[in-house]
Amino acid sequence: MGRRWWMKWYSWVILVAHVFAILIFTRGFLLTRTELPYYSHGSDISQSPCFSSTSTNHSWNKPVVDRLVIIVLDAIRFDFVAPSVFFQEKKAWMDKLSVLQKMAFAEGSSAKIFKAIADPPTTSLQRLKGLTTGGLPTFIDVGNSFGAPAIVEDNFIHQLVENGKRVVMMGDDTWIQLFPHHFNNSHPYPSFNVKDLHTVDNGCIEHLFPALYQDDWDVLIAHFLGVDHAGHIFGVDSLPMIEKLEQYNLMLEKVIKVLGSQSEPGGLHENTFLLVMGDHGQTLNGDHGGGSAEEVETSIFAMSFKKPPTSIPSELDTSSCKLDLDGKKKCASSIQQLDFAVTVSALLGIPFPFGSIGRVNPELYALGAGTWNLGGINARDSSNLSELEEWLLNYVNVLCINSWQVKRYIDVYSASSVIGFSSEDLLHISNAYVQAEQNWANSTKNLLLHRNERSHTLLPALTRQIDFYFSFLSNVSELARSKWTEFNLKLMGIGLGTMLISLFIIFLAIQRVNNLYTTSLLSPGGSGISFELIFAFFVVAIRACSFLSNSFILEEGKVASFLLATTSIVRLRSSIMKKKMLFEALSFLLLISILRFTIEVGLSKQAATSLFLSASPSWVLGVAPGHPLWTYMAEIGPILAVILLACLLCRTIANSIFGGLWKYITMATILSYVLIAVYWGAESSIPTLALLLQGMAKGHIPRMIYAIGLGQLLLFAVAHLFDKDRELDYKRSLVVKTVSILSAWSPTIIILSGKQGSLVALALIIGGYCIVKLESVEDSDSDAIFTFNPLAIAQWNLLAVCLFFATGHWCAFDGLRYGAAFIGFDEFVLVRQAILLTIDTFGFSHILPVLALPFLAVCNFLFGQNDHGKDFRFTQLSQMYMMYGLITATTVTVTIICVTIQRRHLMVWGLFAPKFVFDVVGLVLTDALICLASLLYSGRLEDDDTQAVQRTEQ
Repeated sequence: MGRRWWMKWYSWVILVAHVFAILIFTRGFLLTRTELPYYSHGSDISQSPCFSSTSTNHSWNKPVVDRLVIIVLDAIRFDFVAPSVFFQEKKAWMDKLSVLQKMAFAEGSSAKIFKAIADPPTTSLQRLKGLTTGGLPTFIDVGNSFGAPAIVEDNFIHQLVENGKRVVMMGDDTWIQLFPHHFNNSHPYPSFNVKDLHTVDNGCIEHLFPALYQDDWDVLIAHFLGVDHAGHIFGVDSLPMIEKLEQYNLMLEKVIKVLGSQSEPGGLHENTFLLVMGDHGQTLNGDHGGGSAEEVETSIFAMSFKKPPTSIPSELDTSSCKLDLDGKKKCASSIQQLDFAVTVSALLGIPFPFGSIGRVNPELYALGAGTWNLGGINARDSSNLSELEEWLLNYVNVLCINSWQVKRYIDVYSASSVIGFSSEDLLHISNAYVQAEQNWANSTKNLLLHRNERSHTLLPALTRQIDFYFSFLSNVSELARSKWTEFNLKLMGIGLGTMLISLFIIFLAIQRVNNLYTTSLLSPGGSGISFELIFAFFVVAIRACSFLSNSFILEEGKVASFLLATTSIVRLRSSIMKKKMLFEALSFLLLISILRFTIEVGLSKQAATSLFLSASPSWVLGVAPGHPLWTYMAEIGPILAVILLACLLCRTIANSIFGGLWKYITMATILSYVLIAVYWGAESSIPTLALLLQGMAKGHIPRMIYAIGLGQLLLFAVAHLFDKDRELDYKRSLVVKTVSILSAWSPTIIILSGKQGSLVALALIIGGYCIVKLESVEDSDSDAIFTFNPLAIAQWNLLAVCLFFATGHWCAFDGLRYGAAFIGFDEFVLVRQAILLTIDTFGFSHILPVLALPFLAVCNFLFGQNDHGKDFRFTQLSQMYMMYGLITATTVTVTIICVTIQRRHLMVWGLFAPKFVFDVVGLVLTDALICLASLLYSGRLEDDDTQAVQRTEQ
């Protein structure tokens, strides 16, 4: 009894150790950037070396526009806005926002299309925070995307309020969470129900157009969410997405018409500036969060209702031009989202956010040139200046203020922060700023004060001064992107050291189990080293070492499937030599080939709507994607698969070992499988099937399945605690409990996974069966250091990894299937949706494989082979769970080593950090499941197994 309790306590100790190590390492690695409690003030401009505004309200520069309309179209890709001629192939979703293209390329129009580049991670909270503060939000803020905290840093919304600007907001309620006390009027709508495409958009439209006729605001923000939600649920290439874009086009056409009708001199919108922009892009399957080009590239459409600006110097023009079918040139510029906050602040004449490190974009700023004049600068008469020189003079002064503000922030940050930037980096930045400031003070500023005397040298001087400022600001942004986060190497070292110690403890525990439960595991003169152990070690080591390369992390699913196929070939060789289980070995190899194909589909980021069941495999079968045969296969196949699962379960519980409460638990699963089949049938695109089941309350079926699953788990607990049936020995009890717990979990996991769920469940059953069957014929190795074959555990672990990627997941936040969290629910509740999303993400890769591991321990009993003895099973199962935990902990430890080494890598936040987050969450979940298994599967060994252990000790 004491020894069994030692085993239980061991698993809990490992869980606590891993949680401690992860928390400590995370504290050092994912530290949030030091947020300084400082704000810019109008009077601060007197400290700068630049020309100040002549107005009495301490404006940093003369306002360019009076009113600003910001329309945020969430998850707008660049190819939604830019003309299709910019891309190699025209797609169905292109050129739908035709009004923006029409205005941008119209003769005499003051409008322009920009490709806006976001900094990853591309979650909505990250982007809104970056857009408003002008800084680079750190990776840890991703965790707050479902519960955004108020921004405490200086930001342009705060500056608007502090400088008397009236701000109104409508749409995504994230703005209210970020800025709870900043809006004069607001109309927020819940943003997390991704299945709702219209509530937020309709609410925006309802309040937007009346507001355009009112004069009680200076800045209007309308945040639409329909495109983002349509992408998450249906993908980019879908009818709902096209319908949303067409709706936006009509809305924007009306907005431009309303603003234009009141833009005459003295009109309400005489000096109003319109910005239509995205916060981030999205992949073709509608996901975002990572750093791929599709996710970071969005768009900004900017329009002034004044006359077109003066042409700017070619050195400042980032336009990329293409010729359309009519031979007309169409151009689009580019802008970093980092530059948005400071550019908008300059347009409105408010102080720049204290922590902004962006640069005032010359092209976006130039669209307000129709209202520029030199009255805002303390300089001499400008009557002799050309329009271009006047433009450059204003812009140079704004850049002077911009550079002074950034240098001030860097100095304060370095002095206030615990670590800050290195002295070498600070010296490099300081030299760049000193060079720009000296040129300003000694050359440019003096030239401006006497420009009438030396007008021929003014233009080159201004251009040269702009180059100096650009160089300084570029150096700062590059430094921030590469070294922004403050890594605490001491905490990271403690966390990594704790993980390494835990690996050693797990290995010692495996040997201790041998010493406790067996008299001698090694034969006289045995080495204790078997081929299976060496091979398993190399397989695990190869996979772990692959994490040191960003390319192999991107292809992790392929690596896992390759290694699993390699182990299966070894098993096939053994089967051929022994002339046993050849069918199982070949079946396992075929299954891995199928999984490899589905992993390819998932990693291509094309599988949001179960592409495995819609289009991609159709070319393999020689069937066109839209062919009715393929439609029937994609719809009927999953339903038949779930019916097959029900039949397999019926056959299983027909066995005499299932009785009492255990039988009712598994019978409830059969009912859930039937409900899943009905639910999928009711949602089928096959008219006959959908019509047949249209009377079903399909909206309630998922909730019924969740409720049944919860009831099964409660019933399992009751049966485990109070069932006094002692007729079953430990092995039979282990089989019954394993089948029952898997039955309780599987329906919820299957329905959350979509129609691919039943097929993946069959793949797990077939793969597990083949591993168990092939293991059951392995000869006992008298020289083995373990009571089991380590290669089988390695295969089990690799199969779980393959299932993670085969279900369309990958280790990035855009690999989460957010739509699964809303199956059965329309409203957003943080805890409930987080639980459902976790079950969907880790169901097939962690929950089911870990809970099903006892099948390996009782494989001989399952297939009628000779048993090694009753006391052997608990020892074997304990070591199997330790080995499984050791393999998982080893790969996570290497991931931690990887992110430690690569912490300055360009892709640290776009690739390595998400990989770290997914791996450590998976490790904690695996440890927790092993702890649960130690409670569920320990059994009542008092009857027979304990006695057998005592006999062995005697």
